[in-house]
Amino acid sequence: MRRLWLTFAQTATVALAVLFVLTTLKPEWLPQRAQGPQVVELTQSTQTSVAATRVGSYSEAVRRAAPAVVSIFTSKEVKVPQHPFFNDPLFRRFFGDSGGEESQRASGLGSGVIVSAAGYILTNHHVVEAADEIEVALADGKKLRAKVIGTDQETDLAVLKVDRAGLPAITFGQVENAKVGDVVLAIGNPFGVGQTVTMGIVSALGRSGLQINTYENFIQTDAAINPGNSGGALTDAAGNMIGINTAIYSRTGGSLGIGFAIPVSTAKQVMEQIIATGSVTRGWIGVEAQEITPELAESFRLASTTGVLIAGVLKGSPADRAGVKPGDILVSIDAKPVTDPVAMLNIVAGLTPGKAAAVKVRRDQKEIDLRIEAGKRPPAQRRR
Repeated sequence: MRRLWLTFAQTATVALAVLFVLTTLKPEWLPQRAQGPQVVELTQSTQTSVAATRVGSYSEAVRRAAPAVVSIFTSKEVKVPQHPFFNDPLFRRFFGDSGGEESQRASGLGSGVIVSAAGYILTNHHVVEAADEIEVALADGKKLRAKVIGTDQETDLAVLKVDRAGLPAITFGQVENAKVGDVVLAIGNPFGVGQTVTMGIVSALGRSGLQINTYENFIQTDAAINPGNSGGALTDAAGNMIGINTAIYSRTGGSLGIGFAIPVSTAKQVMEQIIATGSVTRGWIGVEAQEITPELAESFRLASTTGVLIAGVLKGSPADRAGVKPGDILVSIDAKPVTDPVAMLNIVAGLTPGKAAAVKVRRDQKEIDLRIEAGKRPPAQRRR
């Protein structure tokens, strides 16, 4: 028994001695106890690398485009009735028209985009319509007086000019490459809260028939667009402008996810004409066109619904002089196929006034070639 105890004591002593040596000289050889979760502090270098590889951020696009988007403040003099019943004919019959109205200043709000370092700004016609005074607030907060170079009511576009050079101009994108589903950013000053960026996608392309403008080819987006965004930029994910925000579909006055922008290709054509001449000149032939529905095609015994039906010809117009008649089917203009009334309107608008265009119509199941000398489109009637 004594020998067994002596053996145990010697073994324990040796084990303790080995443990002491390992603890002192090689502690890493010993098993470690759990010490809770390991926390890694973000250093400046790791923060930079995380920002550089961040997915889903459009900060670089905003950095490029936002300085070129401005806020536009307008004011104009309006006449308002002094009496609530002034518009009642019976009231005016007894009290007359004198002294019934007084002048007041009405203010407006919108956005614009700097398109040239020389100080040219693109916006909507309805933003600056009838304005007496226009003030532009740059992204850095500086305010400048602006004057109207020209407007085009039929596309709802206008060009302003500020007396300052070296401004940050936006980069025009290729709207022809835009596809439904592409990410877009809307930049403007909604409700006057200050420059705001919203994100969405291209919901549809080539929207028309909305009765907003005469010439419609809208980009539809679900990026939030609200009052005050009109005239602001719609950009792609790289910050290149592909449209000018112009309208929304809304029953409340706020965004419901259906907004419309004028393609930058249209805006560029209008802008260049306004800067060069102060106005926009378009071709005109003087016809009223109607879409060919399957029912109309059957009624006129047409093989297809391509082309447009000439529903009316203005007397003395270029089309009337060329021999176009109501009931003709307009097939092409200068070899460009006419697929619907919108396409016809755009093709005719591109004609040069005074220059003859080759027109093909179908009449009594026969195709007839005519030549029409395009005229200048008359000024648009003011819309409400």
